[in-house]
Amino acid sequence: MPQRRIQILCVHGVGRHIPGSGWDHDWRWTIEDAIHAWNPEAACEFEAFEYDPLFEAAKLNPITYAAALAKLTGSLAWHGIGDLFGARGAARGDFSGHLRWSAGMIAQWSSDDTLRDKLRKALTKKMSGFFAGASEKIIVAHSLGSLVTYDTFRRDQSLVAGARYVTLGSQIGNPAVRSTFGGMIAPLPTASSWHHLFNRHDDVLTARLDVRDGNFTQVDASFNVDGIADHDAVMYLGHVGTRDTAWREAAMGLSGARALAGFSRTLREAARPTRAAAKRPPAPPRALLVGINEYPDPASRLEGCVNDVFRVSEVLQESGVNAEHIRVVLNDRATSGAVLDRLRWLLDGAEDGGTRIFYYSGHGAQIPAYDADETIDSKDECLVTHDFDWTREHAVTDNQFCELYSQLPYGANFVTILDCCHSGGMARDSGLRVRGLAPPDDIRHRALRWEPSMSMWVPRELRLAVGSRSLFKAKEDRIAEFLGSKKDVRKLGRATSLWTEQRQFNKATKDLDHHGPYMPVIIQACQEDEFAYEYRHGVTSFGAFTYCFTQMLRDSRVARRKPTFADLIRDVSKRLGDLGYDQTPALAGPKIKTNGGVPPSFGAGKPNGRRG
Repeated sequence: MPQRRIQILCVHGVGRHIPGSGWDHDWRWTIEDAIHAWNPEAACEFEAFEYDPLFEAAKLNPITYAAALAKLTGSLAWHGIGDLFGARGAARGDFSGHLRWSAGMIAQWSSDDTLRDKLRKALTKKMSGFFAGASEKIIVAHSLGSLVTYDTFRRDQSLVAGARYVTLGSQIGNPAVRSTFGGMIAPLPTASSWHHLFNRHDDVLTARLDVRDGNFTQVDASFNVDGIADHDAVMYLGHVGTRDTAWREAAMGLSGARALAGFSRTLREAARPTRAAAKRPPAPPRALLVGINEYPDPASRLEGCVNDVFRVSEVLQESGVNAEHIRVVLNDRATSGAVLDRLRWLLDGAEDGGTRIFYYSGHGAQIPAYDADETIDSKDECLVTHDFDWTREHAVTDNQFCELYSQLPYGANFVTILDCCHSGGMARDSGLRVRGLAPPDDIRHRALRWEPSMSMWVPRELRLAVGSRSLFKAKEDRIAEFLGSKKDVRKLGRATSLWTEQRQFNKATKDLDHHGPYMPVIIQACQEDEFAYEYRHGVTSFGAFTYCFTQMLRDSRVARRKPTFADLIRDVSKRLGDLGYDQTPALAGPKIKTNGGVPPSFGAGKPNGRRG
């Protein structure tokens, strides 16, 4: 095999790395050994990028730093941040402990625009010197180093053009960090390849990545060692999964055709699909349908949810969705884990032009949510699964849901239909069943306070702690659509966990040239201050919304109408009003889609000769 001259830039992660300490020696030996196993003739040249002095020189703003650290770790108290910023510690500037050089470095990076800018400039200078004239180049970035490099490459993709990029122990996909990138981790199409090494046992704020590009590979590099050793860079680099993917490809043929073609042509080709790809039709529509009648508490049981699921399945199959592409989960099988598992199946491989449908019929609720200093600051809107116990671990909240949909390509059609209340309800005297759970008294207490002047319990004023409450300053209806009328609810399907303050969010999406996290079209059976009711069709129970919704879809198909989602929800609202229901469906999502045509798989458009 011909000799290859491979230049490799090593970028360290969290922890103190004193210049000249030789921290990269084991990196060099491990990488070179792996490459030589595939190509003994390869000549490897290494360089290290050390950036700790920039962190030491940067001034820490205790308020923004603490907020960033709280968002990353989920708990100020757990990490002792109160002591860190106590009078004595703050006076000394004593940030030299373990926290400062681990999660604290990531918090500092995410909260300091000036520091990030200096890091980008320093990395660019290092690369321009080391890689000058190189044709075979690799950037290997561990932990915080992956944030520094990705942040730089997204702004100047010429730096990574034709190079192989290897990230390991990375926090790029961590929701708290993704807000720094505007909520979306976009691909690096100019890179020859991007290998993301993921260890499911590494709990140093690491996360999987869902990057939809042909040059991206997520590598299972799992290993389990006591303590923080699960984050060890050398164990990642020497893992058999890494040797068989990243190092094998580097040794056998590092150069990419895109790099040889030149940077400008690379960008044009990356933005334009190939002729073959443009002709390939999207994958068939998929649907996941969940219905729960039989809740463990007899007082919470419903009647029409299973019937709803079969009715929706009928309509989808009448519209051409194959039965094999529809999955159903009912009653005691619909646990939070099972629903999230099947949501992964639903959204796996979703692509531009494809349609994915999630339908849920059952109870809805709102769980009071603790912020970082253990006070209630908001409520999480959730689906009440069979194992629901008023904890986020046994529910489906947007924080869990968001990880599955937020990285979908913008051209994908993902529609979520929820026939439940936004919050707790109670059975009506009329006998109509309400699809919402009222919280037990101990849960309700979290959202109340005692007012001595009135000698009464009153609702606490809650405010969403994340910076997202300022995202929609101009339009109150837009705020209510995303955060509720009181701005205190994390609503399903809105990706609020990936938001940051509006100015920062807008700047990040502009700088990184994307539109923020993907958002599905969300159809909910009622407004936030209303109830979702059940309806009896003769002796058979259905959700009032679901029955009217599916009826409108069938009517549109028979009449060959092609309604928009907005048209459809308006017609369903009118039908419910005509029937005497105080229930107005809600529609949310990107306006280009809510005002766009309903996909044919919903039953609108050309009929196929069948009608339920």
